[in-house]
Amino acid sequence: MRDWDDAYSNSAHVPGSDKLPAQWAERAAAYRAGLKSFKPDIAYGSGERQRLDLILPDCDSKGLVVFVHGGYWMRFDKSSWTDLAEGARSHGWTVALPSYTLTPAARISDITAEITAAIATAAAQVSGPIRLAGHSAGGHLVTRMLCEDSRLEPEVYNRIAATLSISGLHDLRPLLKTAMNKTLGMTMEEATRESAALHLPRGNSPLTAWVGGAERPEFIRQAELMANVWTGFDVPTHLVIDPGHNHFTVVDGLKDPSSDITRCLVGLD
Repeated sequence: MRDWDDAYSNSAHVPGSDKLPAQWAERAAAYRAGLKSFKPDIAYGSGERQRLDLILPDCDSKGLVVFVHGGYWMRFDKSSWTDLAEGARSHGWTVALPSYTLTPAARISDITAEITAAIATAAAQVSGPIRLAGHSAGGHLVTRMLCEDSRLEPEVYNRIAATLSISGLHDLRPLLKTAMNKTLGMTMEEATRESAALHLPRGNSPLTAWVGGAERPEFIRQAELMANVWTGFDVPTHLVIDPGHNHFTVVDGLKDPSSDITRCLVGLD
């Protein structure tokens, strides 16, 4: 029988990963301290964690990038990832980073609704095209915005130029077999409903599934699955397996304006 806990255990397979959260928070705080244009804690709801930050470019904004963090819907907030905005910001994009209520205080379906509200709030602040990105659980959340049951209003959905799911989780049913589901509290019904790969797409907005070549095989399978399934519904999909990167380093390129992942995010690939 397959060990599903091991299949999703990134930290156990990356030496020194226990030190990473403190490093991420330190780097993000240092980056925020040097920003010229930063709008923190914009409310998109009444909940304590229903807040987003906006990082503005030095020039007129080309549009909105929304980056949704990961952490298995259980950990982290927007404050650990601010520096990942630099690549897109340098290309003239305004970047929104939302926090969201974590499980078990919220169900995953509730978090999907929160991200819908966060994107709508950010879209009301920034004109132009919208490009979505998310890492791990965040990859799940941004792909859910593209499904036929998406609650985004047409005037927001129609602005989505492309979506980048980085190491995203697109079929949540295997997570029912993991110990973390004691915190997630998913049923089979919810896991099925919240799996983008099991939905029809709402339209044909382009989707890239990006994953590190040194990640756990399950994350590579999840990326391949999403790209494969929606290709069958005439969605322009693209699969990128980024050589040498693990689950934690795969997002580092978002800090670099010249990196392949940043160029993909802002539509220069």
